[in-house]
Amino acid sequence: MRWVSPTLTSYPRRPRPRSFFFKVILPLTLLAVFCFTYLYELHVEIAVHNKKWIQEEIYDSVDIVNKESSSSRCFEEGRVSEKYNVTRFLYGEKRNEVQAGVEMKFGMDCYDFAGTVQSSKTRMSDTTTMVPNEDDDEKTIFHTYWRVDLAPFGPRQEWMLKSFLSTQNLYQTKLIIWSNGNLSSNTILQSYVLKYPNNIGLKVVDMEELAKGTELEGGKFGEERILGLKDEKAWLDGDLIRLLLLWNYGGVWVDMDSLLTRDLEPLLEHEFVTQWDCYDKAYSPFNGALLRFRQHSPYLCEAFHIIAHSPKPPRPGSTDWGSLLYLKLFRTLLSKSIPPFKVLPFCFNDGRSCRLDNRLPDPFEKDRKDMKWTMGMDVKENGGLDRVLGKVFAVHLHNQWEKEFPVGGWVERLLLRRYERSLAIKKKVDT
Repeated sequence: MRWVSPTLTSYPRRPRPRSFFFKVILPLTLLAVFCFTYLYELHVEIAVHNKKWIQEEIYDSVDIVNKESSSSRCFEEGRVSEKYNVTRFLYGEKRNEVQAGVEMKFGMDCYDFAGTVQSSKTRMSDTTTMVPNEDDDEKTIFHTYWRVDLAPFGPRQEWMLKSFLSTQNLYQTKLIIWSNGNLSSNTILQSYVLKYPNNIGLKVVDMEELAKGTELEGGKFGEERILGLKDEKAWLDGDLIRLLLLWNYGGVWVDMDSLLTRDLEPLLEHEFVTQWDCYDKAYSPFNGALLRFRQHSPYLCEAFHIIAHSPKPPRPGSTDWGSLLYLKLFRTLLSKSIPPFKVLPFCFNDGRSCRLDNRLPDPFEKDRKDMKWTMGMDVKENGGLDRVLGKVFAVHLHNQWEKEFPVGGWVERLLLRRYERSLAIKKKVDT
């Protein structure tokens, strides 16, 4: 019988845990993830909202403003301003439909829908020969705002002016740049006021004067004056100013951080706010970067009523007087069986706010080397992106003032250069 040393007995080697992980578990996991993403489309959205805030600011808000003791009379016969034709503006026939009724977050649906909104007028093929109308009362006034204490007005802000002059009908429109200080000494703005006196104007905001005759006049939250509230981001005062300006003058509000791409005339038969993004956020579905309300619109009267009867002031740095206010107004109108204002689909002015596969390219990133955008479309002149920009009405840049447009990028190629060419042609015609 042969003796075998215990030390020489062989046993099966157990795989080391780390080796087993890299050789077996990790490859199988990666394969499973690949197969899942290849076969399925994953949608995940997580948002956290305080239930007390939801109850107070969303559900209870309608009850508060509809109390018999504080209910508004903005839409009652005899209370609506003579400047506002309810029969025509609220219930009258419209040429264009600007609400699709369903979410349009797939493919080019939203952009294609924007292309269905067409002018009812026979337009001149060459608008550069137009002679601007000198009567402001006959024009649609575009309003925008710049806080002089936050940053100087410079070349980046100038592009918004150029986009207005290049895309809008100068017979019928005028842009007023409002500010909380005097901008008349700014050399950039001086040149535009001199060149386009009938189409560009500068004015300083006087909140007290704008609020006269509204429920905001003399209003307070405790010891704080409603008209004196502002924050470092210029959100609170900016949101309130746009409503007061439209109440006094009517017209269109457009954020300074926007580039207009198309004449807004086909939209102006409606009063509207815009959709925040293509996902319809539960408690902030609306945006005020582009607004249209007529002078002394009862919609704005109702909005002022909601502000004046709110139990607490807006939070600094919030959209309480913007997106949240529009939602409260929308729900209040429905509770009174009043047709609400329209809501423009997100892509009409903010095509960046959607899915990765169909949002507009980042304005501040260089073009891809292959010059492609999405779904096989390219970013060249007369390409897919160019056609989309011809359907929508604006590109919202979301501030980002510290960033520059890439040299030769799609913004410069498809928008900025065209603004320059259009203005150069108009200058030659004028001289």
